[in-house]
Amino acid sequence: MIFQASRAEAVEKLNHFIENNLFGYAKLRNFDFGPDNKSNISCLSPYITHGIINELEVIDKSLKKFSFTKNEKFIQEILWRVYWKGWLELRPNVWSDYLIELKKLREKFKDSQNYQNAVEGKTSIECFNEWVNELKRNNYLHNHARMWFASIWIFTLELPWQLGAEFFMKHLYDGDAASNTLGWRWVAGVQTKGKHYLASEWNIKKFTNNRFNNIKLNENAPPKTSEKIYSIIKNDFNNPQNLEDKNLLVFENNLSFELNDFNNQKFKKIFLIVNKNENRSIKLSEKVLKFKFLLIEDQKRRLEEKSHNCEIIESNEIKNINEDIYALYPNVGENSDFIKNNNLMNIKFLYRKLDQFSWQYCNKGFFNFKNFIPKIISNFN
Repeated sequence: MIFQASRAEAVEKLNHFIENNLFGYAKLRNFDFGPDNKSNISCLSPYITHGIINELEVIDKSLKKFSFTKNEKFIQEILWRVYWKGWLELRPNVWSDYLIELKKLREKFKDSQNYQNAVEGKTSIECFNEWVNELKRNNYLHNHARMWFASIWIFTLELPWQLGAEFFMKHLYDGDAASNTLGWRWVAGVQTKGKHYLASEWNIKKFTNNRFNNIKLNENAPPKTSEKIYSIIKNDFNNPQNLEDKNLLVFENNLSFELNDFNNQKFKKIFLIVNKNENRSIKLSEKVLKFKFLLIEDQKRRLEEKSHNCEIIESNEIKNINEDIYALYPNVGENSDFIKNNNLMNIKFLYRKLDQFSWQYCNKGFFNFKNFIPKIISNFN
């Protein structure tokens, strides 16, 4: 599977899926037919994660093809990422605590043969090894495979979920702080207290079309526990006024300026930010870094076609901009950490209308959030 780093490719992939494969999505979405057959799923997440296409664009096109009732499962999956991000925005210490725990665990497991076997795909579990290799080769895994992978990592290989989440972030094209961290917490049983996800042999066989046999797993493990309780931190997600003639920062999660809520504003200059590994707590693979950079270059070309004054700079160069700066909000994660750690107080954030409206419903679980999905959609139609 190849992901071309451009908006044109993303739109083409979206249109093809809507026209040819959306109809069977609800019925077939849980099947992982292997690395060379992903026609039953959209494979849009690497583009949505980087804002190359956005959630409302995807939902709007799907609703032009089928009704909400026929589309409901697909729309729910698209909005999971909005939900996870909102949940983490209300509890940002989950991310910062994760990084602290991760640093300690790296040291503890640096000489662990069990850990090395896992990340090299040399365990006794064939399907797990296949997924390790697929992840490194394609920088993508089916969502069901991610759940199986995480469950095997945590409960059969008995490795810390924090290290598994890091491994995913290192290699996934669609990795982001919210979806990845909270997804691993959910499998482990610490996101929803006492509720974990246990992979089973029958489930893997069924939904991989019997590609794997003799799968020996721990199917009776108890959930992991955590004593930490995270209270909601109330944040102001309001946008400042008077954006005319200001500099704008665009990070790797908002790479379709032409679609965002501020594209009619006359910004003085748009800076596209490259965040290298030296500034990241989790070091990304070279392939993932290159994918991000190519997407940034693609955004620059599109901005220049619209005669915008723009430039690609590294995150370390932000401090050289002495004027007040606005930034499309980068969400809790590595880019926000860089701003905070470098005390860049002259940056004011601009929030997407979708996030401003949706995040008020992220205070509880997803099953509560999904009750508001029709309201969220109608607010933007």
